[in-house]
Amino acid sequence: MRVVHPRSGALRALLAGASLAVLAQAVPAQAQDATPPRRGVSRPPAEGSVQLDEISVESRGGGPVQAARSTAASRAVESPTGPIDGFVAKRSNTATKTNTPLIEAPQSITVIGRQQLDAQNAQTLTQATQYVAGAYGGVFGADSRIDYLTLRGFVVSDFGIYRDGLQQLNYGFGYFKTNTFGLERIEVLRGPAAVLFGAGSPGGIVNQVTKRPTLDPFGYAEVGGGSFGQKYAAFDFGGPADQEGHWFYRLTGYGRHGGTQVEGAPDDSFYIAPAVTYKPDGATRFTFLSSFQHDNTAVTSNFLPYFGTVRPNASGLRIPRSLNVGDAGFNTFQRDQAFLGYEFEHDFNETWTFRQNLRYSFLKSFQNSDIGQLGYSNPAQTLLARYQFRDSAKVNLFQVDNQAEARFFDGYFRHDLLMGLDYKDYRLNDNQASLFPASDLNILAPAYGLPTGTPSPYLINSDAFKQLGLYLQDQIKITDRLTLLVGGRQDFADNRVVDKLNNGTGNNGRSDNGTTYRTALIYNFDNGLAPYVSYSTSFQPLIGTGLNNQTFKPETGKQVEGGVKFEPPGQGYFVTLAGFDIHRQNVLTANPINPLFNAQLAEVRSTGFEAQLVASLFDGLNVAASYTIYGLTNERGGPDLIGKVPVNIPENFANLFVDYTIPTGDLRGFGFGGGVRYVGRSFADVANAFRVPDYVLFDAQVHYDWERWRLQVNATNIGDRRFVSSCQTTTSCFYGDARRVLASVSYKW
Repeated sequence: MRVVHPRSGALRALLAGASLAVLAQAVPAQAQDATPPRRGVSRPPAEGSVQLDEISVESRGGGPVQAARSTAASRAVESPTGPIDGFVAKRSNTATKTNTPLIEAPQSITVIGRQQLDAQNAQTLTQATQYVAGAYGGVFGADSRIDYLTLRGFVVSDFGIYRDGLQQLNYGFGYFKTNTFGLERIEVLRGPAAVLFGAGSPGGIVNQVTKRPTLDPFGYAEVGGGSFGQKYAAFDFGGPADQEGHWFYRLTGYGRHGGTQVEGAPDDSFYIAPAVTYKPDGATRFTFLSSFQHDNTAVTSNFLPYFGTVRPNASGLRIPRSLNVGDAGFNTFQRDQAFLGYEFEHDFNETWTFRQNLRYSFLKSFQNSDIGQLGYSNPAQTLLARYQFRDSAKVNLFQVDNQAEARFFDGYFRHDLLMGLDYKDYRLNDNQASLFPASDLNILAPAYGLPTGTPSPYLINSDAFKQLGLYLQDQIKITDRLTLLVGGRQDFADNRVVDKLNNGTGNNGRSDNGTTYRTALIYNFDNGLAPYVSYSTSFQPLIGTGLNNQTFKPETGKQVEGGVKFEPPGQGYFVTLAGFDIHRQNVLTANPINPLFNAQLAEVRSTGFEAQLVASLFDGLNVAASYTIYGLTNERGGPDLIGKVPVNIPENFANLFVDYTIPTGDLRGFGFGGGVRYVGRSFADVANAFRVPDYVLFDAQVHYDWERWRLQVNATNIGDRRFVSSCQTTTSCFYGDARRVLASVSYKW
């Protein structure tokens, strides 16, 4: 069936009918965003923990009035979309789409706050998740175009990247990329989340939370630079926009210019993000969020042979990491993207709340480069065979998520009931062309500027994908300590592809529907121990077509997870231990006939264990550490797949990051720290005959805070170890990041 676009008239009527009243009480908290946290159905807090302010809303003639317990208590409350004090987050919206304490969420989740992002000076999502359990972001090495990420062994970069609870759908080369300076926090939810979000792999999702307007005025400016000629400048300021406390604003900007570890490959970017919050009264909030980003870079991941990177080639050589396999004047990737949307919330009374999140996303990208994915063309293995690849993509994505939440007591149990209806309309115009072969490249004496032919289009498609989902979730307090979570969802999806290369004669499409559900139990002891168990399923409709212009069946998955969380009150640390077993069906793999296309050949199982620690143990010391081990196995496919481990993905990694700032004495404000990252071996071919070895990397940082100034130097891969992060085939291997040093100076007011 085809999904009908929701009528905008209903939205206008809803907004026009929203009650406007005077804000009874504005709560000052510079560290919080302008959206006040709300209390759902939650157990009474243990001694020493922080309880969310209780908001009572009652009708008094003209409109609702807010009553907060106290300003002091409000300052101690963490907003699920706001800053985190140290490295240890308390609350999140991602796991349940409600304002739930992390210790009560029966699923494994890691939250990376602004303070941790700044301590690591993480410039990309890949860098930001390097110390997260279950996450591996180095699949395609030092790739400046995209953030490619896996969770529990499954790719999440396509359907599992979210921003403010709405999907950044990435297909083909129409790939959105978020500037991390514009984020307040990054939330990594492991395991299926399809019941609430309708999409994403069974490995999990990553929700990026945008910086929002603040209640108190502030300002921040930063300049920096370092390796490969990089220079950048950034600013961030905002606060109240009127005397009455109804309007708040924020403006965030970032600009970068310089190179990469690949000779002649730029990495330039510009980002600007205006945001406005309107609070006419204590029960109504409307936040406008927008951003524009321009990127100018190149293909830096370099598809290189196994022999010459992982192992020496026939001439005993290894290809330099700095080699530009394209051409310094010909290797290009450009992208423009824009987000425009809002978050609306209204509390009708103590029981009912309505929320609507809406966003329109636009992207336009262009790539043109020679690719060295064909191996060598001579016995001495000094000439790289190349082909030319060109792509232009244009994406339009509209999404809206409507939620009604009810918090009530039925006489036996307390409930936090969430009902939702969401809709997305995704349009992609994709034009891909290639030229086989292009000129060879001598790795000993590269010669650029050679004449090249014109690529021939092999795919010109117009893809239209629509999805409508209805979901229901109930968090039931059976006792003050025992919570039962149940949820279900029904999705209706429609995928249409017009083959413009053949004048539309190859038009294809399909309609699918799927039901997903999850159930979970968690028990919260007073000492902070919280064992939990859950079962959940996933449903992911797929976009596009394969080699014979046939659309794909939806991917499905199921997971059993059991674990324990530990957050002793007042101790400043949070531990999560989780074991899981995931089955994923209808998995896409490279077509063995033509690897430029995908085929639906595999069923993969992932079984493993994760441990995550985040801590702010005492004044000035912050720690993030994790350990992950799992087994990936192809359970269905061709005879060369069954029983083998999928390529690209390491199955074992561990890491530790520590940052300490001296709080008192003559050295007050001086800080230092570092990290160590271990990544286990992976395979370079489907037969598992070629291995990519494990590696260990070291990071370090020093910084000094003086009054409103901060000086900082970060170095990643400080030993400049040359390593291969993974191989897709024996002719497609990827060098990881070389040593990167960044120095910065910032000032806040």
